[in-house]
Amino acid sequence: MIGIINYRMGNLRSVQKAFEHVGASCLLLDAPGMIDRATKLVLPGVGAFGDGMKHLDEDGWIDPIRRFIQQGGPFLGICLGMQLLMESSTEDAPATDRPISGLGLIPGRVVRFEGESFGPGKLKVPHMGWNTLNQATPHCPLWQGLPESPSVYFVHSFFAQPTQQKVTAATADYGGQFCAAIQHENILATQFHPEKSQQTGLTMLRNFARIKRS
Repeated sequence: MIGIINYRMGNLRSVQKAFEHVGASCLLLDAPGMIDRATKLVLPGVGAFGDGMKHLDEDGWIDPIRRFIQQGGPFLGICLGMQLLMESSTEDAPATDRPISGLGLIPGRVVRFEGESFGPGKLKVPHMGWNTLNQATPHCPLWQGLPESPSVYFVHSFFAQPTQQKVTAATADYGGQFCAAIQHENILATQFHPEKSQQTGLTMLRNFARIKRS
């Protein structure tokens, strides 16, 4: 059973319908006590980092999520759900040197598209639409059955910068390479939206549903 965490942040039903389309059993988890009913967890999300962490904290999700991952449960973060895995983010922060703390499950930070490569005068922010993935980890379980450089759908103004390059499972180019997917032990995460990426995204969700808990 795939549990989809309902922390009041976005496109939960779209993710649920996409999993159901590929024949996966899934359940919206409305409270942390429901995690025991799930063998895999998905943290989707649309919106701001600060609101996401606030809702996870207020609704009591933080410790149960960390415990599930520490116990080896397969975990998938999508878009904001990927960013929240990081140590911190400058989104909603009072200053760039005073970032907002994240779940801290992946070393690194979340930053905005800006500077010489990104932002006004170069490329539009948010990064919205289809873009090509460059697979940095060819054996990532999400990529099974996909071409080497599939196209997927993005909507975001911020992106993750992992401290360790080895956890980057894929990159994409938007005025420069950025981390588009992560693989770290039993954690998988995508900055793009598999549920909006047509057959390519459905293949990824089917692959996640087939992962067996070690």
